[in-house]
Amino acid sequence: MSTPPRKYTTEQRQAAIALAADIGVTAAAKQLGIPKGSVNNWAYLARKQARQGAQRRSTAPTPQATPDEPKKTVARIYTPSEKARALELAADIGPTAAAKQLGMSRFSIYEWRRKLALAAEGKVPSPTSGPDPADIEAQRDKEILDLWRLHPGLGPSQIRNQLRRRGVKVAVNTVRRVMESAGYRPPKVRRDAHDKRYESVRPSQLWHLDFVHRHINRASTFSLILIDDYSRFVVGHGVDDAERAELVVQTFTDAVARHGKPEMVMHDKGSAFWSWRGISRFTALLTELGIDQVVAEHKEHNGKIEVFNANLAKELFDVHRFYDLAEMKRRLAAHLHWYNHRRTHHALGGLLVPADRFYGRVEEVMARIESGAGATAHTDLLDLRDRLLELFKVTSRDGKTEVWLMGRRLLELASK
Repeated sequence: MSTPPRKYTTEQRQAAIALAADIGVTAAAKQLGIPKGSVNNWAYLARKQARQGAQRRSTAPTPQATPDEPKKTVARIYTPSEKARALELAADIGPTAAAKQLGMSRFSIYEWRRKLALAAEGKVPSPTSGPDPADIEAQRDKEILDLWRLHPGLGPSQIRNQLRRRGVKVAVNTVRRVMESAGYRPPKVRRDAHDKRYESVRPSQLWHLDFVHRHINRASTFSLILIDDYSRFVVGHGVDDAERAELVVQTFTDAVARHGKPEMVMHDKGSAFWSWRGISRFTALLTELGIDQVVAEHKEHNGKIEVFNANLAKELFDVHRFYDLAEMKRRLAAHLHWYNHRRTHHALGGLLVPADRFYGRVEEVMARIESGAGATAHTDLLDLRDRLLELFKVTSRDGKTEVWLMGRRLLELASK
């Protein structure tokens, strides 16, 4: 026959609870000859009733009001140094007193003590030690090298900025040291010091235009680039085998249809932009659209796109081998999309990309980065609601009236 459960009086329960608070549940149960589970259950119920009573007194507006449900306690995560301090104090005054003094559960201290004993035997990691610094450095070096191998044209400061945009903080000297150990050699670039600088105050106030000349398998190619002065955003591009006015007019018209027209444009004295005798086709187009035209007398005046062209050669043309013109066009389009939406820019503070400024989302992106969330890949891509398109417009080109909706031509009417 099974032994019936023993009955305990209220005085015995209170004495067991008081003794457990002084010397612990296990010692109290052994001293009183009461099962450990019973003492532990009584102590738990006593603590619960005490918490409910304290909350009833603090939250009830009147003695007759019904108290609210007690709030759930969220488990706290302790650092390795806090665990070490708790174990040292428990060794001096005991786990119960240490837990009471530090405001933590004594059962956590018991668990840390058990894991510390297992760690001494080499079975589990020590609770008082954090990650191995060598592992942290190895992970940091891997992130640096993975990003550099993905974009071999970027330098140490640019790699540092790309990592900072992801929420990873690292010094530029560390990035340079890791890259040099993997074979990076800084390019020898001579820069002329200057103290004159200008910048637009809003998107599409000024666009820069210029050609980049490269040879692809002995074939001469000219890539036309249009960038916004305020944001450094590439608003349009085109590729041809010569500097032709047709390419300039078509590329500029497509950029205006997609992003709206700028207030003014700046370019050099190339024959595709400017005519010394008469009026060029591009000048006639700008006059029709009401856009001011500025001709740069010196290359420094058009310096923003000159710097862009140098970076384009370093980050794309000098690191990839193109087998034909079609591959070059595909890679150029992909690189410009990455440049607009992913590549951080020193002139924009090192953390922003051109799309952040062009689409007016600087505050949102900076708030994400400063909060530690980072501007992740899925948030860098623009939503349709972030794209700036002229909903409806009517234009006239070569005597033909065109009707456009959402950046697409719907109707073309020939004038009589």
